[in-house]
Amino acid sequence: MSANVMRQYMEEIKKRKDLIVYLIQSGLKAEHRNSYLGYFWWLLDPLLGVVVYYFLISVILDRGGENFAVFLVIGLVSWRWTSTVINSSAKSILRYSSIINQVYLPKAIFPVTGTFSQMVNFSFGLVIVALFLVIFGVIPGWQAIYLPIIIIVQLVFLLAISLFLAYVSVFIRDIENLLTHVVRILFYSSPIIWEGGRLPEEYQWVVDINPIAHLVNSYRDVLMYQVSPNFLALSIILAASALFVFSFLYYYSKNEYKIIKAL
Repeated sequence: MSANVMRQYMEEIKKRKDLIVYLIQSGLKAEHRNSYLGYFWWLLDPLLGVVVYYFLISVILDRGGENFAVFLVIGLVSWRWTSTVINSSAKSILRYSSIINQVYLPKAIFPVTGTFSQMVNFSFGLVIVALFLVIFGVIPGWQAIYLPIIIIVQLVFLLAISLFLAYVSVFIRDIENLLTHVVRILFYSSPIIWEGGRLPEEYQWVVDINPIAHLVNSYRDVLMYQVSPNFLALSIILAASALFVFSFLYYYSKNEYKIIKAL
């Protein structure tokens, strides 16, 4: 019975492929709709982040190291995808409450499309990464072929986070206020602007158990250091995330009526 419910739910999602494409496109347009530079912010935002942190850490604090700008841009671009999904997913269902109350739609569509919209933004960030690689003469090795695998792992990981936060936020509206602090903690506990190996031995476990740290390090491994990523860590992240995605989709299929009541 549960398998049939899940199958029917996935069929309902597949039937709305046109809506999914529309929601992804509208999400991209809405992000910078009222800004003067528009879509150019997709390139400018990660670039400004690199300039700020490079000036703070390398110029003022006199830290960093060889190719620190490249190190920063890879970390900040990969982090930006994560942080934007976390911040936006809390509103992904609530934002469309008026539509949900009028027409039946699988509610999982909304956090899923939000995650894919941010993946498009991430692809523009990769343009900035490529630009920095060229400017600083950092040539990726053959290990760059693993880049799509890392992107897929991060996508599934963020889908799990998005599905969870979107559902919980419907019932606990205050969670949105906590996310600002959660995102800040995740940022500073991950090697975005610092190298994981610089932590004291007793705190190394923070990096070891942090999936965001493994994803960021994997991008740097294949694009900057010419080494293969930690496939064991990526496999664990992918397997756990896929399990959570499946579990959350099943939970959505069984409890969507609760979302409608809460809205």
